[in-house]
Amino acid sequence: MTKMQRINMKTVGSPSVLFIENAAIPEPKSDELLIKVAFAGVNRPDILQRQGLYPMPKGVTPIMGLELSGEVVKVGATVKNFKIGDPVCALTDGGAYAEYCVVKAGQTLPIPSGYTLQEAAMLPETFFTVWVNLFMYNQMKVGESLLVHGGSSGIGISALTIAKSLGIKTFATVGNEEKCRVVAQLGATAINYKTENFVDAIRQRQDGVDGVLDLVGARYFEQNLDLLNKDGSIFLVGFMGGNLAKEVDLLKIAVKRATITGSTMRGRSAEEKAEIAQSLLKNVWGKLASSDIAKPILHQCYDFKKVQQAHIEIDKGTHIGKILLAFNG
Repeated sequence: MTKMQRINMKTVGSPSVLFIENAAIPEPKSDELLIKVAFAGVNRPDILQRQGLYPMPKGVTPIMGLELSGEVVKVGATVKNFKIGDPVCALTDGGAYAEYCVVKAGQTLPIPSGYTLQEAAMLPETFFTVWVNLFMYNQMKVGESLLVHGGSSGIGISALTIAKSLGIKTFATVGNEEKCRVVAQLGATAINYKTENFVDAIRQRQDGVDGVLDLVGARYFEQNLDLLNKDGSIFLVGFMGGNLAKEVDLLKIAVKRATITGSTMRGRSAEEKAEIAQSLLKNVWGKLASSDIAKPILHQCYDFKKVQQAHIEIDKGTHIGKILLAFNG
């Protein structure tokens, strides 16, 4: 078999621009694996790409899909750690919206013990992002406190579960009472931002927080800074509330000795992604296997031919946890 089905887009726009097409099955390079895709994650960068708002790195495939799980069916000549038939999950450079996908071996991980392929497909994009931004370099430490905006998103849930396993106190903003219940079960103090001011809600309990994981961006920046303890950090990984913060008091940043970082995953080099993968394998995969870190939450899994419905669902912004596409799962 030389042909496969994949999801492409006619132009930028609404979910209606997505369509199924036939394409050649790609060949892995010497440092790559060809994976028969079982499940692929649907993530916010996919939505931004569909809308024409995602800055695409040079040389990457225009096919969406940044994470997957599946079975290795071909192994590049220089790859040592994987063999044909291995069940794996991986952070891709794009291309997971397809029946087959080539992935750098360095960005591929074994399925954690006790995990299904469906469960493992929900790990790579959020765990790579959260781990490198908050924990890999000991940015957040035992005994500190972390505020997570968008606590019921895939990124938010991953951050809360990892933080809990590391002894870090957590707060999470969410938009309804059902989401409050979910993040409370993950050990966080839940704050409904529609009915409470999150700064006041936290200050009723303590002076401030040592870290803020922010998927909102400009709309919350001033409040995040107000709430930050001295030597605290703001980690910017999303901009759902805009990317232009106006009237920022730079003196406050200096007085608080605040660290403000931002990053995207897709633009990182293969070497950087491989380093994150090895750190996850060493420090996190065992915690997943032993259930020290709770399993990810599945909102809904769609057959890949219903990709438009999957994008409509994530566009609503009401989901809790991850949305997946099933290919060969």
